[in-house]
Amino acid sequence: MSNSFSGVIGIDLGTTNSCVAYLRPDGTPLTIPNREGDLITPSVVYFEDDLIIVGKEAKRAGALSPESAAVCVKRDIGLPEFSHRVAGKRQRPEVLSALVLKRLREDAEAKIGPVTDAVITVPAYFDDLRRKATQDAGKLAGLNVLDIINEPTAAALAYAFDSEIHIGGRNGEFLSQLSTRPEITLVYDLGGGTFDVSLVRMSPDTFETLATDGDVQLGGYDWDTRLVHFLAEEFHREHGSEPCSDPESLAWLYQVAEETKLALSARQSTRALVMHDGKRSAVTVTRDKFNELTADLLLRTETTAQLLVEGVELTWGDVDRVLLVGGMTRAPQITDMLHRVTGRTPDTSLSADESVAHGAAIHGGILRSKSGPQPVEPLVERQKQWARFTTIDVNAHSLGIAVRDVSTGLYGNSILIPKNTPLPISQTEVFRTHDEHQSKVRVRVLEGEASDAEACRQIGVFDVEGLAPNLPKGSPIEICCSYTADGRIHVSGKDVTSGSIAEISIHRTGDMKADEIEQSRNELDAIRIT
Repeated sequence: MSNSFSGVIGIDLGTTNSCVAYLRPDGTPLTIPNREGDLITPSVVYFEDDLIIVGKEAKRAGALSPESAAVCVKRDIGLPEFSHRVAGKRQRPEVLSALVLKRLREDAEAKIGPVTDAVITVPAYFDDLRRKATQDAGKLAGLNVLDIINEPTAAALAYAFDSEIHIGGRNGEFLSQLSTRPEITLVYDLGGGTFDVSLVRMSPDTFETLATDGDVQLGGYDWDTRLVHFLAEEFHREHGSEPCSDPESLAWLYQVAEETKLALSARQSTRALVMHDGKRSAVTVTRDKFNELTADLLLRTETTAQLLVEGVELTWGDVDRVLLVGGMTRAPQITDMLHRVTGRTPDTSLSADESVAHGAAIHGGILRSKSGPQPVEPLVERQKQWARFTTIDVNAHSLGIAVRDVSTGLYGNSILIPKNTPLPISQTEVFRTHDEHQSKVRVRVLEGEASDAEACRQIGVFDVEGLAPNLPKGSPIEICCSYTADGRIHVSGKDVTSGSIAEISIHRTGDMKADEIEQSRNELDAIRIT
């Protein structure tokens, strides 16, 4: 059977673990195992002389030589440099992420043949810089990135397919229910390094995100860190030395903390072995103690979810389902909290590790259905159904322009597109020149909710040039800002006086330039990853 979805993969590029999936010829999403036979690959890159290792072995080697390993790269994506030197060198997060993506692509090609296109997921709370950097990482890995899709949206798609909305359902009930009353689902996504919570309205042909919020610096790694500090304190109490002061002992502690956290998801208590400076300590950790150590982290997610629901003027009674995604949601404290707050038993039917990649693969199938070749039977009807399917996301951050207050000289944030606006969207606003005979206007584009421009994140500086000559002070300059459907930002400018479109140069902070991408891609093509 001809596979209309061949060459397309969906990738969940995670902070701690990544996963890749594809669509079988019948349109069913399936996780692609890596070369070790595992369904997930640790997002760890290890440098050993001229050798680059990605995955489980990199994680193991990094515990012994942490200075040569890059972990939690996703937290730094969008920044000019990774947070610390790796093997004595400064690295760009895009390049490190590209090495993980290249490993995933190679593993996929070993199972399904040549891969050309990919849909890559990102946290819904990612800003424009992080989305652009993720897209660049895909290019560096030799992938044509069809789309960047939000992780909660991907999870909702995976849930929809699992419930067989578009192929009649196991008993046909779910489809008929959505036809009469759309369902509102809260997607609670707590992964290894990031947290998202989204409200999604599901109908037979449309998945519409109503609102999203989150924290790109909150995830299972932070739960691990609390355990690391606790175990180190217990060791210090017994032996008088500090294991966190030694990089190798600290790396071992993080490995032990992760194992302890996983054990406490199944048991009320466990023992953790801490080793440092030739000494050992077996520390008993109870689930209650773990919950106590991390109570404030859990509260942050609870507060975010509560404010999200209130922000769209809903109550928990309006939420039909609470869907859990991300490895950290295996912890009983998560399900207990959500049951207490929402009054509903959270839905754990999806694979915490694989569902986002499955949703990305399904999204790739939807895109193929709308633009690709017509399939052979029996896929014609399914592709027709998918071609009718629409996903609508929102912007996680307000988009504004830095505007100077003439009375104080201070810059404020003039919001053009408020957060949680359905995408795509364009908004035009007229600003005015400050001086006589200005030849250009420099515009600072901001993401954030604060009224103070300095409290927002500057994502780019736009120079509107080629203005009409001899413009008087206060002449109108029209700026149009747009969000695309995948959350990327574009701008245009117009000199209202002359009616001409002005030139705009876009300079994103920390952005890789086209020539840098091409050079790095050529270098990565020659790299052998093990």
